[in-house]
Amino acid sequence: MTNYEITYIISPAIDEVAKNDLVERFDNVLKNNGAEVVDSKDWSKRRFAYEIGGFTEGIYHVVNAKTDNADAINEFDRLAKFNDGILRHMIVKREA
Repeated sequence: MTNYEITYIISPAIDEVAKNDLVERFDNVLKNNGAEVVDSKDWSKRRFAYEIGGFTEGIYHVVNAKTDNADAINEFDRLAKFNDGILRHMIVKREA
């Protein structure tokens, strides 16, 4: 199994319920495509060094996942690009 760390920045403009729905939706994208979500948690609300999409701060969320194939990771990446609630995302393949 390959370990991945996914970090994404959630827009501060959405309320707590919408944020929780977004996190649950993207965790399910991973699970439904064959990945095991080991950990999914908010990191913190942080101020940006530069403005992103008109915002000066955002909520960082970190997900650790394991999978045998990259289909789940690719689907997460594809959907995150189109979601207005996610300002930026980064996927890192971790060494065992």
